Amino acid sequence: MTDDPKSHPQGNAEKDPEDWVTGDEKMTGAQASYLKTLCEEAGEEFDDGLTKAEASERIDELQEKSGRG
Repeated sequence: MTDDPKSHPQGNAEKDPEDWVTGDEKMTGAQASYLKTLCEEAGEEFDDGLTKAEASERIDELQEKSGRG
């Protein structure tokens, strides 16, 4: 019997953004849009020059701050 990967997600599915291979690339459009929304809600300044990894960490930080996370 073969395990269905969708039924049993692998433990490494979530990686620390610092370990991302593409973490140094410019943040995605989706990240930028969501981050801008979170910044507006939190009264924080939006930085459009973040990398994917930095944006992910900032999103986590603002979600925690706003209670969205």
